Amino acid sequence: MDYGSKTVGVAISDGLLFTAQALETIARTQENKLRQTLARIKVLCEEYEVEEIVLGFPKNMNNTIGDRAEKSLEFAEMLKKRTGLPVVMWDERLTTVEAERTLMESGIRREHRKAYVDQIAAVFILQGYLDRRYIKGEKDKDGETDISGGAGRDA
Repeated sequence: MDYGSKTVGVAISDGLLFTAQALETIARTQENKLRQTLARIKVLCEEYEVEEIVLGFPKNMNNTIGDRAEKSLEFAEMLKKRTGLPVVMWDERLTTVEAERTLMESGIRREHRKAYVDQIAAVFILQGYLDRRYIKGEKDKDGETDISGGAGRDA
C-alpha cells in the first residue's frame, strides 16, 4: 500500500507471490478520517485472502524518519488492529516519482495521472518486496527454501 495524506494506493500480488497488480485507490476527504479507509482495506483483505500487508515507508533521502514516515507507522498499527494481519514496512523512496514517470512514458495525460499514480506506486512498493522475498528465498518449516510463495497473497 502507498499511504498518503488523502489516498491509499492498493496493489495485490498474484497467488504465487511473483507479481504485483494495481487494485484501487482509496480516497478520503480529510487526512485523519480513516475509519472508512480501514474498513475498505479490511474488506479487500478478506476478499483477496491477504496474509500480510506491505506498507510503504517514506523515509527521507538521508535515511531518517520524518513526519510522513511517523504517520505511516501509526497507520500500520491501525491496520494491524483492524485486520489482525502482520504489516511489513517497506522503503518506498522515489516510488511516486517512478510511478509518475511510468505513467508519463505510457502516454497518460497529466490530468488523468492523479487517478493512477497511487496505485502504480503501490505496485512498485509491493513488487520490490516480492522481488526481495524471492531473491532472499523464504524458509519453510522444514528449513527448505520456498521461492514459490503460497496460496495466500500479500497486499
